[in-house]
Amino acid sequence: MTASLWIIATGILAAAACGLLGSFLVLRKTSMLGDAISHAVLPGIALAFLISGSRNPIPMLIGAGALGLITAFCTETLHRVGRLQQDASIGVTFTWLFALGVILISMYAGQVDLDQECVLYGEIAYVPWDVWLWNGLDMGPRAIWVLGATFLIDLVFVLTCYKELKLTTFDPQLAESLGISTRLFHYLLMAAVSLTTVAAFESVGAILVVAMLIAPAAAAYLLTDRLSRMLVLAMIIGAASAVTGYLLASWLDASIAGAMATMSGIFFALSFFLAPRHGLLPKHFARLSTK
Repeated sequence: MTASLWIIATGILAAAACGLLGSFLVLRKTSMLGDAISHAVLPGIALAFLISGSRNPIPMLIGAGALGLITAFCTETLHRVGRLQQDASIGVTFTWLFALGVILISMYAGQVDLDQECVLYGEIAYVPWDVWLWNGLDMGPRAIWVLGATFLIDLVFVLTCYKELKLTTFDPQLAESLGISTRLFHYLLMAAVSLTTVAAFESVGAILVVAMLIAPAAAAYLLTDRLSRMLVLAMIIGAASAVTGYLLASWLDASIAGAMATMSGIFFALSFFLAPRHGLLPKHFARLSTK
């Protein structure tokens, strides 16, 4: 494969994994929790690097996953126990955790090859040259393997727990009455979001991860009223954003991740205006036809 195809494939895998989980975040009205987790896991990544002394993905994922769960727990505790608004609890939690991560990096970055940019602003253009060597064999870009495995984990999680996720999302009271723990599946979903966010960090950057978590799922939400279709549409829109974003970046000679995030916003705007049932223009014309 050429470098261009590796980059596009990486963007598609990241978008598919994010769109799959982002759909549940949108439906649960906790979209910004993905943004919070993407920043709040920074101290976990920093501690993992400081302890291991390397940029091995395993300790990075463990550290970030732990902080992702702590973020979800703190947010939920502030909202339920402290009676703080959901958006305020998210803001309070992720800002102080992110600040803690910045302090750790600024204090100890000299000990390991780590800085804010390598964690938060990964460059997808470098993916083809960051290869995985196994027994001397070139197995291809490491990001493809990491994001491919992450997508498969997310897909198995959603397919296995589809009924529980659907029920706890749309009717948590009924789920509790049936013995399904809404809190358990909330934390399982947040763990999956943490895993996906961190897996895509170094390759595509936090900005693109946040965009892919929210925009494709929000666009799919406007296009259908069925969860199964929404999940598929979110992945398709995310993949289309990756492909068209790369073409846009090549045309403008601009940031690839930025162009992909921009295209995801454009696809959302098209859905907002043109969605058959919930789009702004069809609703407007429907009102005119009834007069």
